[in-house]
Amino acid sequence: MQHINNYILKEIINSGSEYVENAPMRKFTSFRTGGNADILVFPKNEDEFVKLSKLCRTCGTPVAIIGNGSNLLVSDNGIRGVVISTSKLCDIKDDDELTFTAGAGLPLKHFCRHALERSLTGLEFAFGIPGSVGGAAYMNAGAYDGEMKDVILCCRHVDSDGQIAKLTNEQLDFSYRHSVYSDSDKWILSVTVRLKKGDREEIESKMQELMSRRIEKQPLDYPSAGSTFKRPAGSYASYLIDQCGLKGMSVGGAAVSEKHAGFIINKDNATSDDIYSLIIRVREEVYKKTGFVLEPEIKIIGDWRHRNDLLK
Repeated sequence: MQHINNYILKEIINSGSEYVENAPMRKFTSFRTGGNADILVFPKNEDEFVKLSKLCRTCGTPVAIIGNGSNLLVSDNGIRGVVISTSKLCDIKDDDELTFTAGAGLPLKHFCRHALERSLTGLEFAFGIPGSVGGAAYMNAGAYDGEMKDVILCCRHVDSDGQIAKLTNEQLDFSYRHSVYSDSDKWILSVTVRLKKGDREEIESKMQELMSRRIEKQPLDYPSAGSTFKRPAGSYASYLIDQCGLKGMSVGGAAVSEKHAGFIINKDNATSDDIYSLIIRVREEVYKKTGFVLEPEIKIIGDWRHRNDLLK
């Protein structure tokens, strides 16, 4: 806790927000790995989120923002400073007949179900994608020929000065697994989508069809962070990994899934170092045999000073 300013700690305690000191991040990430964060805070509302994020920056305290931890690999050495979770920012409201807004921490599956309840079509592709609404916007999550950029109307965020602003779809600089937030110090507060009227039964049928395909093709019975690598231009990561004969390759308790080569899984009490080392080995083998460079889709955070091969 030496990285936490006493004033910040006092403010966290007085805020009434939930917090965990020396928080074991393996309990808050889908990989089920990672060391302790100095302190993990769950601001109870947007005002507390903005206040705490601004305070940390003003005091020079390291700060990291997480959603539900489904796309993260946290170092076994943990995370220094304050980790802020958006999980309490989960309000959802209808704006008009075709649009609605949700807090960044709302699970994406609940976002999709809200669209279903209103017979709105356009979010079916996202049903089954793990993660939060904010995380999905941050990385322009997508699957089955759909992406968040296709439905997002605008996002609200807080910047490094604690100012709240809004960006429209055109300003969000969406591309494959990227948005303007990917390379900035702005943190998403809420996401607004505009959809189209549809048939409720057809929407539900499509959601169930895509979920069935996920269950059939993906190793959902093991902890993972979803697709480990981005799709390289001109090919697919899972195809390249499979063609290189890397299914089943393992380091410690981490393994390339036999079911879907694009997934690295925590097969047997893996450490984050196991997973990271396997990512490096897969990249090296694929590059050596095909010339393609695989870039991680997952976000790697925490104290990795012990690694001299850290991916940038």
